[in-house]
Amino acid sequence: MASSKTTPGTAVDEADGGNGDEQSIAKSAKKSTAKSTAKARAGNSQDLAGLEAGLDALETVQIKRVSPVEVLVQKVLPPIVAVAVVLGLWKVLVLAKVTDDYKLPDPGLVWDALRQLWLQGELFDIVWTSVSRGLFGFVIALAIGTPLGLIVARVKFIRAGLGPILSGLQSLPSVAWVPPAVIWLGLNDQMMYTVILLGAVPSIANGLVAGIDQVPPLFLRAGRTLGARGLVSAWHILLPAALPGYVAGLKQGWAFSWRSLMAAEIIAKSPDLGLGLGQYLENQRNNSDMAGVLLGILMILVVGIAIELLIFAPIERRVLRSRGLLASAR
Repeated sequence: MASSKTTPGTAVDEADGGNGDEQSIAKSAKKSTAKSTAKARAGNSQDLAGLEAGLDALETVQIKRVSPVEVLVQKVLPPIVAVAVVLGLWKVLVLAKVTDDYKLPDPGLVWDALRQLWLQGELFDIVWTSVSRGLFGFVIALAIGTPLGLIVARVKFIRAGLGPILSGLQSLPSVAWVPPAVIWLGLNDQMMYTVILLGAVPSIANGLVAGIDQVPPLFLRAGRTLGARGLVSAWHILLPAALPGYVAGLKQGWAFSWRSLMAAEIIAKSPDLGLGLGQYLENQRNNSDMAGVLLGILMILVVGIAIELLIFAPIERRVLRSRGLLASAR
C-alpha cells in the first residue's frame, strides 16, 4: 500500500501560505470597512448639514419693511374707495327716488346732522359716554373671564358643568338681559355694566379655553420638569402658548360688549344715564328723523371699527409676528 508523507518544510509552507491568505483577506476587509465608514460619515455629515440648513430656513422670518406708499395703497386707499362707492350708490338711490325722502334721506342731510352736533358741542359727549362705559365694562369682563377660562380649561369637573352654560350664554342675544337687569338693578350704570358682563365674559372665557386646548401637552410636561406648576405654569406657559386663541376671544368679547351696551342704551332711558350713542339713536327714531337715525348707526359702526383697528389689530399682529406667522412687518 502506498502511504502519503508530508515533509516538515512542506507543512510550514502550506501554513505560511494559509496565514498569508487570511492576512490579505483581513486587510481587504479592513480597507473596505474603512471606506464604507468614511462614506457613511460623509453622507451623515451632508444630511446633517442639509437638515440644519432647512431648519435655519424655517426659523428665519423674512422681515420686510413696508414703504409709506405701499401702506397708503394697501391699507388706506381700499377703505376710502369702499366708503366712496357706498356713498355713490346711496346718492344714486336717492336721485332715483326708489323710496320716500323721509325713509332714505340724502347723504348731505346726514352730514348736516353731524355738523350740527359738532357745533352744539354734543358730539364728543355722546361718543365718550358710550365709549367710556364700553371700555370700563370690557376691562371688568376681562378680569372675570380670564381666570374663569383658566379654571374651566384645566379642571375637568368644572368644565363639564360650566362649559355648556358658557356656550349657551355666548349664543344668547344680549338684548335679552336688559329687562331683568332693569328689574334687578334699576336704571343706572350698574345695570349697563351687568349687561356688558353677561355678554362679554362668556366670549372671553370660551376664547381662552379654545386657545388652551390647542397648547401641545409637551409644553406642560416641559414646564413641570423645570418646576413650573399651578399659577406659575398658567402665567408662563399656558397663557403665552394660548395667546392666538385668547386674542380672538378678546376681540369677540369686545364685539359682544359693544353690542350689549348699545342694546341697553336703546331700551333703557333715564336722565341719570346720560346721552349715549344708543339713546341718541332711539331719540331720533322717536322724532322720526331718519337722517339722525342713520347718523347714530354710522357713529356706532365707526366707534366699533376704530376700537378694533387701534387696539386689537396691533395686538393680534404682534402676537402673530412673534410666532413667525407674518411674512412682513406691518
